[in-house]
Amino acid sequence: MITQQTIEKVFESARVEEVIGEFVQLKKAGSNFKGLSPFTDERTPSFMVSPVKQIWKDFSTGKGGNSISFLMEHEHFTYPEAIRWLAKKYNIEIEETEQSDEQKEQMNERESMFLVSKFAKDYFHDVLMNTQKGRAIGLSYFKERGFREDTIQKFDLGYCKDEWDNFTKAALAKGYDLKYLKSTGLTIVKDGGEKVRTFDRFKGRVMFPIHSMSGRILGFGGRILTNDKKAAKYLNSPESDIYHKSKILYGIYHAKKEIAKQDNCFLVEGYTDVISFHQSGIENVVASSGTALTPEQIRLVNRLTNNITVLFDGDAAGIRASLRGIDLILEQGMNVKVVTFPEGEDPDSFAKSHSDAELKKYLEESAQDFIDFKVSLLIKDAQNDPVKKAGLIRDIVTSISKIPDGIQREVYVQECARIMDISEQVLFSELAQLINKGASVGGARTERNRNQTSVKPQMQPVRESSKKSKIDSLLIYEKEIIKILLLHGNKEVEFINWVNAHDKYGRPILEKEEYINTVSNELYLNLQEDEIEFSNEIFRKVYYEIIHQLNQDEKIIIDKLIVSENSDVSTLVTNILMDEEKYQLSDWARKDIILKDEDEKLPKLVTDVILNLRRSLVENKLKDIMKQVSEISNAHQEEEDNDSSLKNLNELKEEVVNYIELKKLLYEKLSRVI
Repeated sequence: MITQQTIEKVFESARVEEVIGEFVQLKKAGSNFKGLSPFTDERTPSFMVSPVKQIWKDFSTGKGGNSISFLMEHEHFTYPEAIRWLAKKYNIEIEETEQSDEQKEQMNERESMFLVSKFAKDYFHDVLMNTQKGRAIGLSYFKERGFREDTIQKFDLGYCKDEWDNFTKAALAKGYDLKYLKSTGLTIVKDGGEKVRTFDRFKGRVMFPIHSMSGRILGFGGRILTNDKKAAKYLNSPESDIYHKSKILYGIYHAKKEIAKQDNCFLVEGYTDVISFHQSGIENVVASSGTALTPEQIRLVNRLTNNITVLFDGDAAGIRASLRGIDLILEQGMNVKVVTFPEGEDPDSFAKSHSDAELKKYLEESAQDFIDFKVSLLIKDAQNDPVKKAGLIRDIVTSISKIPDGIQREVYVQECARIMDISEQVLFSELAQLINKGASVGGARTERNRNQTSVKPQMQPVRESSKKSKIDSLLIYEKEIIKILLLHGNKEVEFINWVNAHDKYGRPILEKEEYINTVSNELYLNLQEDEIEFSNEIFRKVYYEIIHQLNQDEKIIIDKLIVSENSDVSTLVTNILMDEEKYQLSDWARKDIILKDEDEKLPKLVTDVILNLRRSLVENKLKDIMKQVSEISNAHQEEEDNDSSLKNLNELKEEVVNYIELKKLLYEKLSRVI
């Protein structure tokens, strides 16, 4: 595990404008930089980088954060991968927390396996491009398949000579340990008594390196070039500590940016399908590499998009065998469409026999919803057979039951009823049975999600029966409090408070009281006095972190919030801080549009937000009590002799009067007239 000291060194050294500048063309805009969004296609810059605050914000998508969050968002790194990338860029030595000898050995072994795999990738590629046999056999094969040299370079394609141990000898000569050549599966080791014999696993095959999401080499796929019927056409690296076939998708490294940008992922079967699509200008494509689709592979795509389009060969038997994959995708809560190619065609051959424009048009026009696809696939057999038709309908409803979202399930049931000309009631009954029996993991998850996301108002004065709209009215003021704390929390200003008093005739009046306080203390004391708790979870987290800082350091340290490991906290903080910078995108100052300095109106800003928050809470409380008054009044009319309900009614009416007086007082303090 990377030490906290190393992480702090990385944050101290990393300059957000330098990091983002490697991926986005930035131009100076006042004290900031601006550029085109790397996440959308746009002509007008909406991407802003603040060197002073060391944060960025993409106003077209709402994304924002620091150097780490940019790498995680743009390059789809994990948090540790982003730290390591920055450490390498700024030549910072990574320190790890103390590990046991067993953990160190395991980590060193994994790293050694990665190093061996990278050497193999470079070696096979060099053989392909720079040796006579490689060019004559391997390169000729790839060119016959229609692959250009720039495509071959992009995917690091290679060739392993048709010799027993050519690669193994080269690796050993370079000092790589036979132990790791064996554990990665690159070399087959046979113990023949006194003499150990070694063989290249991929001899005589063209090589397809398999990259991780971050670009490291995990394993290889190799295709044989002879007509040897005893040998497998394709051979993959065996399972190892770094290569798990069920957890990786071929092409994910090269496709990740385009998948996120297009918000869709094309899923194909083989290596050449992926490569041909890339060469045709379609880069948001990955392959399951001939294996049955797994939940882990689907979740890998789900990190980038919620939409998958499955591309099937025009082979009916193969299509039927792959139908289970659709249910798995639905089960993960993702949207799925299907494209089938004409009989005898696959994505690779279709891409080669059609222009780029024709391929894109075909994919757009041929994409079907999974229900339409299943019906078109199976209806021929079931057309005149009621039993088979019932089986088809049950099969479709089973797929629908996998969907976690209840509204989406209902829409699909309605669609199925329309297409299959059957009663919605019957389908809903079948769906309910499947979910109740536990046939749907998605259905179970839906129930679990419903329990987890039930609304529980957190503000003290709001009853649990309050509707969500009541809480939403508070969000404006909660966000305003967080914004004031972030932008002005450490400032000392002169506040005016209006306190309750009486004139010489005993009539209630408001008297002016002036005092000096920090903005953060003023807000904290007022919120504490009323025992107010934020209703929004993210606002609450940011507020608690700010209060923790005030208790520890007696001031708010914005940098600590920006680099928070809680992405929700860092994103909210970044968004609020960068909102002030968006005016530079429009260059308002050059157009003589001058914005008023907030410092001038800061005391009023703080007082107003506190009073408005209280007013909103009082109004919510009044609505709540009035509803109870109405319910008890109706019940009392039906049971006239119910003294208990009459007593409750009078108590509630007294509460209403008190809250109305409080509301009037708040409005008076806000200088408003009811």
